Amino acid sequence: MAKKKQTMYVCQECGYDTPKWLGRCPGCGAWNTMAEETVAPTPGGKGLRLGLSDAAPPKPIGEVATEDLPRFATGSGELDRVLGGGVIPGSMVLIVGDPGVGKSSLTLSVSANVARAGRTVLYVTGEESTRQIRMRADRLDALADTLYVVSETNLDTIVRHIENVRPALVVVDSIQTVFRPDIESAPGSVSQVRESSVELLRVAKTFGIAALVIGHVTKDGSLAGPRVLEHIVDTVLFFEGGKNAEYRVLRAIKNRFGSTNEIGLFEMRDTGLTDVPDASKLFLSDREADSGAVIVPAVEGTRPLLVELQALVANTPYVPPRRTSDAVDIKRIQLLLAVLEKRVRLPLGNCDVYIKAAGGIKIDEPAADLSLCVAMASSFAGRLVRPQTVVFGEVGLSGEVRAVSQAETRLREAARLGFKAAVLPEKNAAALAGAKPGLKLLPAATVSEALTLAMPRDMKSGQ
Repeated sequence: MAKKKQTMYVCQECGYDTPKWLGRCPGCGAWNTMAEETVAPTPGGKGLRLGLSDAAPPKPIGEVATEDLPRFATGSGELDRVLGGGVIPGSMVLIVGDPGVGKSSLTLSVSANVARAGRTVLYVTGEESTRQIRMRADRLDALADTLYVVSETNLDTIVRHIENVRPALVVVDSIQTVFRPDIESAPGSVSQVRESSVELLRVAKTFGIAALVIGHVTKDGSLAGPRVLEHIVDTVLFFEGGKNAEYRVLRAIKNRFGSTNEIGLFEMRDTGLTDVPDASKLFLSDREADSGAVIVPAVEGTRPLLVELQALVANTPYVPPRRTSDAVDIKRIQLLLAVLEKRVRLPLGNCDVYIKAAGGIKIDEPAADLSLCVAMASSFAGRLVRPQTVVFGEVGLSGEVRAVSQAETRLREAARLGFKAAVLPEKNAAALAGAKPGLKLLPAATVSEALTLAMPRDMKSGQ
């Protein structure tokens, strides 16, 4: 006698399931995320017994081979940088981002580059027709003889295509449209996304195929689908930058085969996403001397990046005053404002503060603290920062300026772009005593000293 199908309520955020509906998920705490799904009955019996004779025996860890994993280039230097040097056969990479940010354009261009290098590529689209893909390929100049395209959402059919074509790279656009026929829930549900991803990963590992999978994001910018999806894949790449922004940042938030500190920079053009190998020149190209503007030599992974931080500080009659930033965590801005008010005696409590980074890039490292303090003080007093000068350093709660890592790398990048001086932590300057970074060092032990060095006239009066 066949078993009856069971109905479960599954959280669409974390995958927690329960036999009854709940308003709030006990697993992740999200509200109104429980959706009804039908669970197929499992066959009776004691379960599947693995064929141990066919399995590889355990071995001491010292006997495991340590040769470098083989990689192949994607044709995009920025993408290869974020991946750690290229794509590894048998790995699964998840690319997520807002609609229109350029996920499909990037993967189609990469597919054509890999195909032109002599490898076979299969591009599976579940959201568009093959004719639409061809039209995009004509615009992106992404035509290649060994690039195969198919419009399909049935996972069983997709697997058969992979087994027949045996590509070196398979692209799935997107995982939320793929479904397994033996699961009755709708495409995009927790069960479908989880099981489809596991099956694609199994196929990739079995045949040594690299898989690029595109994923959707929710309205708050987080990865759509169950959180288990992030654990299944080997690498998660996130596109930053709205569809109307000129530049896009590709950042790795998980990478089993490389660093998560590297970023890739792209520029959106009529011909698709183009690599930006020298982003410092790009971000500084439209710079004009004005109060509140400071150059910070940031470091993302191994990449030095000069970015212009802009601050606007203005008195306001409204309480409480506004603090807004699209480049730096607003909590850090509030902390630095408290340091300026308490340690430097700048009356900023009744001022609106707005922070922006040129090019729309986000900065998340302590070395930007001192630059933010100088930018806000400069805007408040209406005075220019010393010309051709960069500023960096971590700021403590007592107003001290602390040393940061990779100081010499930051200074060499600033010197390469023509800057003449740098306001930096005193300990970093002492460590560079024997080096020749190529520009004048202005060491500071406190925020007050840094303001005096960056803006030689007295800043405390606010006049």
